[in-house]
Amino acid sequence: MKADTRLFGEIDIEEEKIIHMEKGMIGFPELQNFALIFDEEKEKTQNSVMWLQSMDEPRVAFPVMHPSAVKPDYNPTVNDAMLLPLGTLQDENTYILVTVTAAQDVKETSVNLKAPIVINTDTRKGCQIIVEDDYPVKYKIYEAVKAGKEKAGE
Repeated sequence: MKADTRLFGEIDIEEEKIIHMEKGMIGFPELQNFALIFDEEKEKTQNSVMWLQSMDEPRVAFPVMHPSAVKPDYNPTVNDAMLLPLGTLQDENTYILVTVTAAQDVKETSVNLKAPIVINTDTRKGCQIIVEDDYPVKYKIYEAVKAGKEKAGE
């Protein structure tokens, strides 16, 4: 499937890579189909930014990353009923991402640990949820990313 994107131009996305989010992203309920775009080499380090590209609106792409890259002990409490539409979730088919908010001062860049995106990789269904824990909406990540890159030798 051809996708026209603001950030990457026209790209090919395999149909089986499309993630359906029945309720969309918070603030964007009408956007329900997404593709995860990332650099395959950097993805192996799990500390790089990826893009959750809307397939419904080419101008919309959310920067996302693995929460474990910046908060290794991230383990939110979630109301199980919120995840039922995704199908059976197990460790091997559950993919969790958090949105990144870039700041003019890179040291102020943050991730939203309060509203992760949960994806069932088997069903290709996802949802953004609000966790029950007291995680912050703006968790600054500069030091954690810097430490991760140093550890990886980048």
